[in-house]
Amino acid sequence: MTQNSPPLVLPPSLSRTVAALQDKDRNRLDDTITRLHTVNGRLWDTEDRVRGALLSAAQVADCKREIDQLNAERNLLAERADEVLGSLADAGRADAPLHTETLASVIDRLSVLTLRIWHSERAAARDELARRRVPALHGQREELCAALDALVSDVVAGRRRLPVPARFKLYGRDDAAPAEIKPSRRLRRVLAFGGLSECGKSTSAEFVQHTCGAQRFKIGFLLRQAAHREGLADPYALSARRQAELLLGELNRFADAHIDTELFTIESVHDDASIAELKRLMGDALQIVYLDASFTVRVERSGTPAKAVTAKDEIKMSRGAHQVAALADHVIDNAGSIAALRARLRRIAAPPASTALRAATPYGLGLPAAIASATADFTDAVRACGPGVRLAALTGSPGEGSWIAGWSDLDLLVIAEHEAIGRVHEALEQYRRALGGAASLGPTLVTPGELTARRLTSRLAFVLHQLQQGSPVLHAVPGLELPTITQGELAFAAVRELPQVILTMRRLRADARPTTLRQLYKHLVLACRLILREHNQWESGPDRILAAASRVPGLTALSVPSLAEISSAWRDGEASLVLKPVTMAVDQLLTWYAVQLAA
Repeated sequence: MTQNSPPLVLPPSLSRTVAALQDKDRNRLDDTITRLHTVNGRLWDTEDRVRGALLSAAQVADCKREIDQLNAERNLLAERADEVLGSLADAGRADAPLHTETLASVIDRLSVLTLRIWHSERAAARDELARRRVPALHGQREELCAALDALVSDVVAGRRRLPVPARFKLYGRDDAAPAEIKPSRRLRRVLAFGGLSECGKSTSAEFVQHTCGAQRFKIGFLLRQAAHREGLADPYALSARRQAELLLGELNRFADAHIDTELFTIESVHDDASIAELKRLMGDALQIVYLDASFTVRVERSGTPAKAVTAKDEIKMSRGAHQVAALADHVIDNAGSIAALRARLRRIAAPPASTALRAATPYGLGLPAAIASATADFTDAVRACGPGVRLAALTGSPGEGSWIAGWSDLDLLVIAEHEAIGRVHEALEQYRRALGGAASLGPTLVTPGELTARRLTSRLAFVLHQLQQGSPVLHAVPGLELPTITQGELAFAAVRELPQVILTMRRLRADARPTTLRQLYKHLVLACRLILREHNQWESGPDRILAAASRVPGLTALSVPSLAEISSAWRDGEASLVLKPVTMAVDQLLTWYAVQLAA
C-alpha cells in the first residue's frame, strides 16, 4: 500500500465482538484484515498506473496481470477472514433470513471506501468534483459502518445468517493464490542474512556454504522463480505475507527434491516486513542473522566512494533493511577479525549440543596399576581446577581397550578455558612425574570456544565422534556442549588428512630401520583407517583395520604380523624381525594409492 495510506478502522460493535474472540483467532483475523487492506491499497495504485501515464501494450498487460494476482490474493484473504468471522454466528438458527454477503465482503467494501475517501481528500485541492464528493463519501462510510454493526448484532443473536464464504473466483490461474503454507518436514534449517551495504552478507553466506555444505539462495532469485511458476507479474507488488509464502514455497520445493540438504541460506534481507512474515511461518527453523558494521568500516571494505555506499544504504533503508536488526535472532558486529566472524557463523550454522558422555575410572581402562593410579591422581587434579576444565579423556587405544605397555602412548584430550590452561599444565607435569617413564604422554589441549567454532583438526574431530559414540571420559562437567560430528564429516575429513599421512609414510619408508618401526606401523594403520572411512567402513583396533583394508577394491591382502607380535618385538629389541613385512605392506599401500590417483 502507498506510504502513509489510511488505516482501516472497524466500527465499534464489530471491534468489541472481535475483541471477545480467543487470542489465536483474534490475532489471525487482525493479521488477515490488515493484509486485505494492504492489498486493496496496492490494487488502487496499480489501477492508477494503468489509467495514468502512457504505457506500452506490454506494460499494460503486465499491470493487468498484477491486478489479477492482487485480486486473487484479495479474495483469498476475504475467505480467510470469513473463516474466523463465521464462528460469531449463532449456529442454532438455520431458519434465519439469509444476508446477501458475508461479513468479510462488507469489511472489504469498507476498506475500499476508506481508500476512496483518502484519495479524494488529497485530490480536493485541485479537483472541484472531488471536493464536493468528500462529504458524501464520509456519509456513505457512516452508513456502511452502522449497517455492518447492525449485521454483526443480528448474526451473533441468530436473527440473520450468512452465505457460504467461498468465492470460487479465478484470476489467470486457479492456483495463483495457494492455501496457507507450512514448512516442509525436509526444510530443516534456514539462515537469512541481512544488513546494510558491504556489511558481509555474501561473504558470510559463502563461508557457510563452503564449510557447512549449505545450499545458498538469493531472495530475489527465489521470488522470480515463484513468480514465473505462478504466472505472477511482479512478486514485489504483493503483500509481505504473500511474498513470504512464495519464498517458503520455493524453499519447500527445493528441500523436497534434495532430501540430503540440511541447511539453506538466503540473502539479502532488505524487507523487514516480509522476513517477519517468513519467521512467523517457519518459527525457529528460520534464523535471521543481521551483520552490523560502522559506515567507515563498510566504506573501507567496499573500495568505493562513500557516496556510493550511502546511495546503496538509502535504497535498502527505504525497504526496511536497517529494521531487520530488531527481528534478528543473531546480531553480529562484523567490524572485527575474520576469525571472530567465522567462529560466530559456525556456532550459528552448526550449534553445539549437550552430549551424553560415558564416564569411567582409569582402573576400568585396562591400564597397569601404576599407570591407572597416576591417571586417577591427574583426574582428581583437573577436577580441583574447577569448572574451567570441562573435560579430560584418554583417547585412542585406552578408549578402545587396546593399550599395550611399552608400545602405546597415553593420548590425552583436555578441554579447558584459556584461563585454566596454566593449572592444567601443572597437573600434567605432576602426571608425567608420576608416570616415571612407564608411558609416553601425548596431551591435546583445546578451549571450548575452539570446539564450538569448529576449529578442529580431522584427528580431533574423530576423537569427539568417538566420545559421542560412547568412548569413556575421565571427567566432564554437567551439560557440556560439544559440536556434533557425523560420519559424513569424518569421511570428508579423511580426504583432507590422507595426503599428509601418505607423504609422512613415504618419508618414513625412505628411512625404514628398526628404530622407525613404531612410527611406520602407526602411519600404516592410520592411512588404512582413513581409506576405510572414505569407503564408509568404521573399524577400530589395528588388527581389524588392516584386515578390513585388505578387502578394499584393488588392494591386495596386507600380510602384517599382529599388533601383539609387533609390540612384543619392539619391547624386546627385536624390531628388525618384523620390519620387513611392515615395509612390504607400506609399499603395497603406496603403490595402490599411486595407481588410484594416476592421470
